[in-house]
Amino acid sequence: MDAIDQEILERQIYIAARPETVFSFFVDPVKIIRWKGVRAELDPRPGGIYRVDINGSDVARGEYLEVLPYYRIVFTWGWEGENSPLPPGSSTVEISLTPEGDGTRVILRHRGLPPQLKAVHAEGWDHFLPRLSIVAEGGEGDQDVWSM
Repeated sequence: MDAIDQEILERQIYIAARPETVFSFFVDPVKIIRWKGVRAELDPRPGGIYRVDINGSDVARGEYLEVLPYYRIVFTWGWEGENSPLPPGSSTVEISLTPEGDGTRVILRHRGLPPQLKAVHAEGWDHFLPRLSIVAEGGEGDQDVWSM
């Protein structure tokens, strides 16, 4: 295992919504843009596209590797653009959904990040996961455009 494989960013959040509800916010393009972008193209099946335009200029792209309804979602991740330091598909995001009381424990592991990009991705996930919590719990996501 090389050093790049050892760079794992992990975040956890509790969401007061059932796993079925939370899961839908990772696989439904209409729902994902409520917390994480302005446009999305998602085909949630192994080999299907994961493409989210975060703010009109930064586009995350990869493909779904694993989709286990209400339990686990795995997709590759990178950024479109000719000189991207993290090209599409060059890292992996794993989402685990575990029932906890009346809600869901979401564990996100972002693997394969170059060390110099770990902090900026941590900042991104720290921004977006609370937004996921708000919309999955039935609130309205704010419509700010977040530039990276």
